[in-house]
Amino acid sequence: MTEQELAQACAEAMYARDLASQALGITLEHVEPGAARLAMTVTDNMVNGHGICHGGYIFLLADSAFAFACNTYNLMTVAQSAAVEFVAPVYRGDELVATANETTRFGRNGLYDIRVERDGGTVAVFHGRSRSLGRPVLEEDGK
Repeated sequence: MTEQELAQACAEAMYARDLASQALGITLEHVEPGAARLAMTVTDNMVNGHGICHGGYIFLLADSAFAFACNTYNLMTVAQSAAVEFVAPVYRGDELVATANETTRFGRNGLYDIRVERDGGTVAVFHGRSRSLGRPVLEEDGK
């Protein structure tokens, strides 16, 4: 299996188990070793009392992209820490795209930068540190 095929298989297995992303309509647009791109449309249920998207949903989209990117090596990996900076408001109906890219991996740790965009403009920047749990993402039979 190539590195790309492994990344794709890991992403498909994770998405099949990721009920949170599925419930929110998050779609996996692209994955490759150390990188992922996810998309989400802001729905009525995601808007707060100010008429803008609740920051938690933007964080969740970025965190999901982070998760898919850092699990592309068939090592179960979780967030050790994360921070987000919101730079523009997001509204009902907006189509968001979160692109995660690995900055570096060292030992069981990794650093990732995730940009959340709307129509090519940045609305949030997320920085995550990952930690491998030392178990495979894929089952023995490859699923």
